[in-house]
Amino acid sequence: MSVRCFINSSQPPQAKGRGSQINPPNRFLPVLYEQDFEQLEHDTEYLEGLRHLPTKYYPDHSLSLVMENQSPDIGFRYSVNPYRGCAHGCAYCYARPTHEYHGLSAGTDFETKIFVKERAPELFRDWLARDQWSPEVIVFSGVTDCYQPAEKQFELTRSCLKIAAEARQPISIITKNALILRDLDLLSRMAEDRIIAVNVSITTLQQELTRTLEPRTSAPAARLRTVRELSQAGVPVNVMVAPVIPGLNDSEIPQILEAAADAGAQTAHYVLLRLPYTVKPVFLEWLERTRPDEKARIESRIRACRDGNLYTAQFGKRMKGTGTLAEQIGKLFRVFAKKHGLDQSLPALETKYFRPPLPTSGQLRLF
Repeated sequence: MSVRCFINSSQPPQAKGRGSQINPPNRFLPVLYEQDFEQLEHDTEYLEGLRHLPTKYYPDHSLSLVMENQSPDIGFRYSVNPYRGCAHGCAYCYARPTHEYHGLSAGTDFETKIFVKERAPELFRDWLARDQWSPEVIVFSGVTDCYQPAEKQFELTRSCLKIAAEARQPISIITKNALILRDLDLLSRMAEDRIIAVNVSITTLQQELTRTLEPRTSAPAARLRTVRELSQAGVPVNVMVAPVIPGLNDSEIPQILEAAADAGAQTAHYVLLRLPYTVKPVFLEWLERTRPDEKARIESRIRACRDGNLYTAQFGKRMKGTGTLAEQIGKLFRVFAKKHGLDQSLPALETKYFRPPLPTSGQLRLF
């Protein structure tokens, strides 16, 4: 039996620059503790600390880095995530529930407590050096963004890309952060060998919406600049309109696709909003807090794309939804993708140039 210890009788102050203002209960833990903010209303130092929650980094001692995907809805088999949790703080992030496996919450914890896989480069090198490895594309950021703010400090993504470039291992990157341009020197060289592709996520062109929905990501203009500079450097770019939130940003699809094409993107795809597990309370709290007058309409349209539910986990349906509205969104996207020449596939990445790197010197082989 689970035990819930409710000791909260007042709302906490809002944390600046955070997508979530709550820490919903961890579905794996039997006890929930909530602070009594009413009793602390005169503790100004404590409350001020809650308004300016710092991002804290913790070492992650994982013994593996490359993960294998089993979902038929995902277009890749292998992925690398140098960080657990993400300071971008996107209110809709489907990866939030992964923090619950570590005894934390999918809410504020997910964006303020970041686990850093400090051994990522050596683990990646040893994976590629295995006799069993038959090269195929590895995706960076299958879960959390590999170019989130932590990357400025730790440079784990850059270190792994250096190894990939050395081994000529094909890589596909998913990001919504212009920090990727820091590594344009590596990416342009990898593009010459046809072993790199980048997927830039553009959810909206409205900076005000970005500021609350994706508070610590790059501005829309910076993402379009990223598309332009990558494309000019010869790096193939796909734009992801993800997620499409019915009633909120679906009307922007034509404008986003036009801007993406003008910036030099070669292709574009979309994913419908997903609200699995504890993503749902985080997103609904964001909706109530930032769009109270639109909440009922947006929620109704989300349900219209999910057979009356807020989320459907069924393979084949969870990425695009079902029903008339979902079909209209899909048709709208396809029409404007075709209009702007974004309805093709990116060129296939090359695997024939792969050459296994030397394993980490003196490192015990763990695979």
